[in-house]
Amino acid sequence: MSLDISPFKHLASLQSLSALKRRRHYWLTVHLWLGLALGALLSIYGVTGGILVFHVEINEWLNADTLTVTPPRGKAVYRPLPEIFKAGRTVMPDAAKLTFATYPRNDEAAFIQSYSLAKPDGAVENWQVCVDPYTARVTGKHLMGDSESWLPNTFIGFVFKLHYALLLPNDVSQVVVGVSGALLVISTLTGLIVWWPLTGKWRQALGFKAGAGPVRFNYDLHKTSGFYTALVMIPVLFSGVYMVLPHNVVPVLELFSPVTYRYWFRSTPVSGKESLNMAEAIARADRLYPKGRPHWIYGIYGADEATAAYTVCKDNVDRPGSWLQRVCVVMDRYSGDYLDIDDPATGTAGEVFTHWQWPLHSGQAFGMAGRILVFLTGLACPVLFVTGFIRWRQKQRARQKAG
Repeated sequence: MSLDISPFKHLASLQSLSALKRRRHYWLTVHLWLGLALGALLSIYGVTGGILVFHVEINEWLNADTLTVTPPRGKAVYRPLPEIFKAGRTVMPDAAKLTFATYPRNDEAAFIQSYSLAKPDGAVENWQVCVDPYTARVTGKHLMGDSESWLPNTFIGFVFKLHYALLLPNDVSQVVVGVSGALLVISTLTGLIVWWPLTGKWRQALGFKAGAGPVRFNYDLHKTSGFYTALVMIPVLFSGVYMVLPHNVVPVLELFSPVTYRYWFRSTPVSGKESLNMAEAIARADRLYPKGRPHWIYGIYGADEATAAYTVCKDNVDRPGSWLQRVCVVMDRYSGDYLDIDDPATGTAGEVFTHWQWPLHSGQAFGMAGRILVFLTGLACPVLFVTGFIRWRQKQRARQKAG
């Protein structure tokens, strides 16, 4: 005589499903309150981040007379770098310090030099000087802002500061932006848990219900926007936390693999010895990596000028061992010794992981397709907030009617 145990299996299945629904309700509560508390910030990060994906192109469009140049006919050759840097220096006071330079991204772009100028009243002005690399002629200069004003002078400067600092002072913004970014990662993960179809109805979970009313449409728009952008949202949010709070993230990464962070390296001042200039720093980086195009050159970045190290970052450094073709070389500004080399082809697992963060955050890791994905994900952020808020209000009204 055989015993039919199918009813017991069915009961166990129902009990398991009931337990999963209870856990899902818990994560739904976490997701709801994180979304309501941080949805406005997510919208700001998303919209400003979407704009910044194309900030170079937008900036050149807004300031075409100074940021773009006309290449000469025939074989276009840049003037020597020392001559280009000297041209920028001629339109700035002697007290101004060259802190940063951006190499032209293409044949029609200007060479950009950034200066800081301390004023007698203690304020520090930030200037940008643009130079035609073919003629070493200054095409213009802009006052980007000063330390006494919370509002940058340019549109892109405003979007940048709103994105990474919410227009707050640095000591406050790092905590607010970093912690909110980490909580938004959790919000995204809980959203995926809540989205997961417990009954296996995948077609319903991945799309819109045909002929549904506005309430269901709002729900479907929220869940599908969240699901299809999650793969981009999570790495973008995490990389933002890493860039804002590196002192907190790097020690955690070091538990798994050695990590170096180039902004922490310092030069050793030598009595009576002058600092290398930026042109010499680029030449030294070119010795290690003759291929590729220089992009960013840091002279002073978050450190006193005397101990600040030079950092030269190059793009399109085609070599075996890594898909990422971006490397950064850190060197002592007095001896020229190499202090750190950020090369994904030779770094540890932890270093390679950190090298990926900026390309992932900006979308540049996957070319134009990656940038468009990050842009669209940014636009989805206010959609997620608004539809989530509407969904919450719909449930609130339904409970009130039921009560």
